[in-house]
Amino acid sequence: MKERSPATKRLILLSIVITSFINPFLGAAINIALPAISAEFSLGAVGMSWVSMAFLLSSAVFLVPLGKLADIRGRKRIFFLGNLIITISSFLCALSPSGALLITFRVIQGIGSAMVFGTGIAIITSVYPPGERGKAIGITVTSVYIGLSLAPFLGGILTQYLGWRSIFYATIPFEVLVLWIIWRYIREEWADARGEKFDWPGSIVYLFSMSAFMFGFSKLPETSAIILATAGLFGLVGFVVLEIKVKYPVFNIRLLASNRLFAFSNLAALINYATTFAITFLLSLYLQYILGLSPRDAGMILITQPVLMAIVASISGRLSDRYDPRILASAGMGIITGGLIMLSFLSANSSLSYLVVILAIVGFGFGMFSSPNTNAIMGSVDKKYLGIASATVGTMRLTGQMMSMGVATLILQLFIGNSPISLQNSAEFLSSMRTTFVVFVVLCIVGLFASLARGRSSK
Repeated sequence: MKERSPATKRLILLSIVITSFINPFLGAAINIALPAISAEFSLGAVGMSWVSMAFLLSSAVFLVPLGKLADIRGRKRIFFLGNLIITISSFLCALSPSGALLITFRVIQGIGSAMVFGTGIAIITSVYPPGERGKAIGITVTSVYIGLSLAPFLGGILTQYLGWRSIFYATIPFEVLVLWIIWRYIREEWADARGEKFDWPGSIVYLFSMSAFMFGFSKLPETSAIILATAGLFGLVGFVVLEIKVKYPVFNIRLLASNRLFAFSNLAALINYATTFAITFLLSLYLQYILGLSPRDAGMILITQPVLMAIVASISGRLSDRYDPRILASAGMGIITGGLIMLSFLSANSSLSYLVVILAIVGFGFGMFSSPNTNAIMGSVDKKYLGIASATVGTMRLTGQMMSMGVATLILQLFIGNSPISLQNSAEFLSSMRTTFVVFVVLCIVGLFASLARGRSSK
C-alpha cells in the first residue's frame, strides 16, 4: 500500500466525513419536516412517506452499478460527481413548487448519494492500513450519526423558523467545501479494477429488477404492487444467473457464495437497518400528531438516539481493530432488540422520559453494531473488490432503510389508508405503530442469529 502523508489522509478523511454527515442529515431532517411538507402540498400519509422513500429507492438501486463503475473508472471521480449532483439537486429540492417535483428531485439526489455511499468507505479502506482502518471507519460512522443527531434538532428549528426548504439550502455550503477539497488537494485516484469491461446488461437488469421489487414492496398490499414486487424478485434471480456467467460482473456473486464473513455480515446489516430506520419516521409522527409537540421539541427528543450512536460508534470502531467484530456487532443487535420491545408498548399516555430511555438504548446498540460490522465487511475482500464491497454495504443499508419504510407504510395503510393522520384516527395510528415495532422485533432476532453465524474475522 502506498505511503501517504498524514495531511493527505486527513483531507481525504475530512471530505468523506462531511459527506457522511450530509447524506443522513438530508434523510433524517426531512422526516421531522414531513408534517409541514404534507400541509403545504396536501399529501396523505403514503404520499408523505414517499418524500423520504424516493431518496432511499434511487440510492439503493444505483449503488451496486455505480460502485463497480467507481472500481473501473476511479473512486475519486465518482465521489466528486456524486457530491456535485447532491449540491445541484439540493438547490432544486429547495425550489420545488409541488410534492411531485420534490419527490422527483429527491430521486436525483439519491443517485448522487449512491455515488458517495458507493465510494466513501472504499476510499478509506484504500488509504488506511488494517491497523488504522477500524479507527478511520469509526470516525466516518460517527459522522453519520452526528448527522443523524443534529438532523432532528436542526431540522426542527429550521422547519419551525425558516421553513422546510431551508434544510436543503443549509447543506449546499458544505457540499461546495467538499468539491473544493477534492478538486484542489486530492490528486490520487483509486481504480483497482481499471481495464475491466463494465457489465451493462447486468447493470440494466439489476436497476429494473431492484426498482420493481422495492417500488412494489412499498405499495403493498395493492394487486399491482404484488405483481411488480414478484416480477422484481424473478428479475433479481435472473440477475444472479446472468452474473455467474459474465467474466467481469457488476456484482461478483461468488463473494456471497464463497465468503461466509462477507455474506452474513451484509445480511446482518440489511436486517439491522430494516428494523431501525423507520423508528425516527414513526416517532416524529407520534410526537407531533399524538403528543402535540412542535417540530423543534420533537427534534429535541429524537436527538437522543443518534447522539448515543455517534458516541458508541467511534469507540466500537477502535475496539473492532483489536477484538472480534462478530461479538461486538451481535451484542449491539441484542441491545437493539430490547429497545424495540420497549417501543412496542408506547401509548398516548407514555412519558417522554420513558421514550428518551428507549432511544438511548437503541442508539447504544446501533453504535455498537455498525462500525465493527462495516470493518468486518471491508476487511473480508480483496483490494480490487473494495468499491463493490463499499457499494454492497451501502446497498444493504439503503435497501434495509427502504424495507423499513415500506413495512411502516404498509402497516400504516392497512390501519388508516391514505387519510391524513389526525386526532380522529390517533387510535388507529398507535395500533399501526405498535404493530410495526413488533414486526421489527421478530426481524431483529433473525438478524442476531445472522450476526452470530458469520464466523470469526480473519484479521
